[in-house]
Amino acid sequence: MTTSEGTAASADTTASTGPAASTGPTASESTAASSGAASSVVVTGIGVTAPNGLGTEEFWAATLAGKNGIGPVQRFDATGYPAKLAGEVPGFVATDYLPSRLIPQTDHMTRLALVAADWALADAGVKLDEWKQFDMGVITASSSGGFEFGQNELQKLWSKGGQHVSAYQSFAWFYAVNTGQISIRNGMQGPSGVVVSDQAGGLDALAQARRQIRKGTRLIVSGGVDGSICPWGWIAQVAAGRLTDSDDPDKAYRPFAADADGYVPGEGGALLILEDAGSARERGAKVYGEIAGYASTFDPRPGSGREPGLRRAVEAALADAGLTAGDIDVVFADAAAVPELDRAEADAITAVFGPRGVPVTAPKTMTGRLYSGAASLDTAAALLSIRDGVIPPTTHVAPAPEYDLDLVVDRPRTAPVNAALVLARGYGGFNSAMVVRGAAR
Repeated sequence: MTTSEGTAASADTTASTGPAASTGPTASESTAASSGAASSVVVTGIGVTAPNGLGTEEFWAATLAGKNGIGPVQRFDATGYPAKLAGEVPGFVATDYLPSRLIPQTDHMTRLALVAADWALADAGVKLDEWKQFDMGVITASSSGGFEFGQNELQKLWSKGGQHVSAYQSFAWFYAVNTGQISIRNGMQGPSGVVVSDQAGGLDALAQARRQIRKGTRLIVSGGVDGSICPWGWIAQVAAGRLTDSDDPDKAYRPFAADADGYVPGEGGALLILEDAGSARERGAKVYGEIAGYASTFDPRPGSGREPGLRRAVEAALADAGLTAGDIDVVFADAAAVPELDRAEADAITAVFGPRGVPVTAPKTMTGRLYSGAASLDTAAALLSIRDGVIPPTTHVAPAPEYDLDLVVDRPRTAPVNAALVLARGYGGFNSAMVVRGAAR
């Protein structure tokens, strides 16, 4: 392993395993942007492993068609648990994509991440033998590490004894394992790390990658691919009290609905290739768009009387991008489907954009919330929206009028999309906002 949580923490983003730390200040980014000193960072490749599609174009076609990737849990028997639905990646056979030597040393989550990284690099046209190893890095997000691998080895320890525990347990469970395995597989020895901020992590990792590219690294593989669909991981998610107990896949996850009662968890996510715009242009790379703005905040202590931090994150991300609310064509919502959290998010959106002032969408209703993979998958969807001039729908939701949101429901909406705002919030008070926009022609 070449990376650790501390790597990310030492470079402006605090890596944390709990709610005690923020995802870090953004003042330095805003200062650099306003001074004109910051370089443009663009996305040149996307790799997706999602519950409604393996591969970027399959995922995107399924999303525009409203295909639901949520169903009864298949990876273990969830009969005795209050939550029985999940978004699971279908038809994924790791040996179809990865060498057999990697299978015994990796968790299911890491196998998904390795394949997503392969696809993203291929999409970006990166030929690894033409790159210097120290010009490439890996920064991913994680919410829990390889829980399924860890559970299996602990069961061996309890039932058979320590001699039956895999030596790979020493790292296969760890938060930084996706970063480490991707960097080793591809010979990437540049700045690397992992960010741990629950479901805000996908944006925080992309922001950390942008920082490293602005410091001189040519290419970073970044984003999040996550998954803890196993008894050990499941009970940890149930304990948070935010999962729906519905057993109807088409009615379970209903953000911004009057009868919302929690979300459906899932696995998968997206990894993106970030590069300096000038470098990408020189090598003739295809460009999906620019990571134009970012900010993160932390909610105050409950009962303090202070306003939640999401609105501040949105306003700071817009300022970092040099844009106004009127420049944003769509908001990809965090969409917790927990009434008080939906209320806080709707209030933040309407405070910045006005009532029904901007189209809002939550395509994660088709995948479930993928923890650290959710926000990077939304970022990929935002870039595809810019590419194709279409806003993907929020499915199976009848929005409550009191939220005052222009929620795009049931079917895609054709519209020019030049800039999109992606929102993400993590358990314990993490808030992150990212602006992506089309690259200059």
